Amino acid sequence: MIPALFAIAGSMVMRWQGRRQSGNIEDRRGMRVRRGLVGGGIGTVALVLLAMYFGVDPAVVMQGVGTTRVGQGPYVETATEAEWRAQVAVVLADTEQAWGAVFRGLGGEYREPTLVLFSGAVESACGFAEAAMGPFYCPADERVFIDLSFFGELDARLGASGDFARAYVVAHEVGHHVQNLLGTSGRVRELRRRVGEVEGNQLSVRLELQADCYAGLWARHAEAAGALEPGDAEEALNAASAIGDDTLQRNAGRAVVPDSFTHGSSQQRVGWFRRGFEAGDAAACDTFAAADV
Repeated sequence: MIPALFAIAGSMVMRWQGRRQSGNIEDRRGMRVRRGLVGGGIGTVALVLLAMYFGVDPAVVMQGVGTTRVGQGPYVETATEAEWRAQVAVVLADTEQAWGAVFRGLGGEYREPTLVLFSGAVESACGFAEAAMGPFYCPADERVFIDLSFFGELDARLGASGDFARAYVVAHEVGHHVQNLLGTSGRVRELRRRVGEVEGNQLSVRLELQADCYAGLWARHAEAAGALEPGDAEEALNAASAIGDDTLQRNAGRAVVPDSFTHGSSQQRVGWFRRGFEAGDAAACDTFAAADV
């Protein structure tokens, strides 16, 4: 399930060099932390955290985990990491501009998230996370957390290389921040407490597809700003056509079980990304009002 989002964007190319970088970057690379028990069991937490790649309510699954800082050392980044860091800062700046305009249009003000770079493991207001758990958004401190080594995994393991694949990771996680600001994630969290597993999965799918749609909205803004090559969005949609919970279940040799989907089928991902990109309007991304996603 988890790799689906990133493969959507594998064929896009961005023009990002020399463009404005966001100042909302917190670099914690080199900071060493370890986890400890405050109450619940670590094994269960680690398994559930695999669903955090797209920022699904880590505050719930990380309860009972404490963190101890064990040192701070210098971090020497590679040339590749330096390039990735610069690109992440540019993409974050793009999302700030795009969502700032959207919120102003709604009569409000966009509160920009902080993006935390870490290496190996990190502590957040949602608890402890390791790099293997992937990028995530923590609503409790309004931060996006990314270990840049994950971008290497995109290429090597997930087949999603390229500038836009990395940009999409950031845009999707920022989409979860938007959901947090608008109160969507909180409402979904409350609803999930009242329903069973199948209904909870369906709510998760709608939350994730909305973040896909929000990422499409960002891509529309990036294209209008001249950051994308012509036709890149269509190439990304074509790449997404074979990706989704259904396809990944088949590729794993498992039966396709729609009730177990947590991120959506290939067709759903393509449809909602396309909707956000083509409409360029957050109102078009209301997956919860849609009778059928």
